[in-house]
Amino acid sequence: MAAKTRAEKMEETRVKLIAAGRKAFAQKGYADASMDELTASAGLTRGALYHNFGDKLGLLAAVVDEIDSAMAQQAKDAGDAAGGGWNGLMAEGRTYIELALDPEIQRIVLRDGPAFLGDPSNWPSQNRCLQATIATLGELADQGAIKSVDIEALARMLNGVALNAALWVATSEDPQTTLHKAISAFECLASGVLVKDGDR
Repeated sequence: MAAKTRAEKMEETRVKLIAAGRKAFAQKGYADASMDELTASAGLTRGALYHNFGDKLGLLAAVVDEIDSAMAQQAKDAGDAAGGGWNGLMAEGRTYIELALDPEIQRIVLRDGPAFLGDPSNWPSQNRCLQATIATLGELADQGAIKSVDIEALARMLNGVALNAALWVATSEDPQTTLHKAISAFECLASGVLVKDGDR
């Protein structure tokens, strides 16, 4: 069996630390997660964490990016299953909001993420999602399916509504009831951009 390269070992360490951080942050929350405990659980040292992520906050950013990117992929899969286009875009939004019912997502991405990493619109994962929304809206605009409005502005507004709806669900005392309200409001607001027969 060939020896692992330095790059392979570094990636293996990074994956272990992200997994350990994800488990610790989900169970205890970012503030109460001990760096010594989470590194020990991965069979690593604090030095490995500092080398790969700078500090505990850097590890949180990597964990949030991993989870939020997976959320975006699930949303995209739902959009593809709905046939893409406007229906796909709405399915993506609904799915992203629904994922706020997951306890791990609630705690790490929707509570600790904004509290410790700041404005989610500046996260790399959110910016990738924004670019995907811009691309879909651009196609819809070319088809004449949506009203004439700045595409980037519209994408930011739609993504912002979905994100804030998810944040609301995550912090609600009754997430299931809040979910239905949030999705209904999201779809109602979003539908305002569609070109209706009378608009043509």
